[in-house]
Amino acid sequence: MMADFRSGVPPLAALAAQALGWPPEAFWRATPAELATALGPITPAAAGMARSDLETLMERDPDAGS
Repeated sequence: MMADFRSGVPPLAALAAQALGWPPEAFWRATPAELATALGPITPAAAGMARSDLETLMERDPDAGS
């Protein structure tokens, strides 16, 4: 278990520094939940386009030669 933790720290610390601009002290003060929240998506992912919407667009703007 300790080896798993040790091997995971450097990549997480690097990610926190690069993506969040956190210095090492901020990384070590953060809880796992705080780190996950900071690195997680700001908003939920948008749903993909509905098939009916795609078909409407294809009818309205057909590709040349179709």
